[in-house]
Amino acid sequence: MDLLDPKTVPERVVKRSVRVAGHRTSVTLEAAFWPVLIGLAEARGQSLDALVTEVDAARRGNLSSALRVFVLDALRDATPDAHH
Repeated sequence: MDLLDPKTVPERVVKRSVRVAGHRTSVTLEAAFWPVLIGLAEARGQSLDALVTEVDAARRGNLSSALRVFVLDALRDATPDAHH
C-alpha cells in the first residue's frame, strides 16, 4: 500500500503550507482533497495559494471545512445529476 497515494488511503490527513492573502498558514485536509484542489486551481488558471485565498475570503467557518465544501460544490457543478 502506498501511503502517499490518496486513492489507497483517502482518510489520511495531510498538512500543507499555503500563503493566504500574503501570510503563511497551514491547512490540514484528507489526502484525497489535495489533488482535486490543485486540479481546480489549474483549471481556473490560478495557483493553489490564490484559490485558497479566494475560498478564505468567502468562508464563514474554518478554512479546512470551507475547502472541503468548495471541492464538493465544484464536483456537484461538474456532475449535473449530483444535485438530487
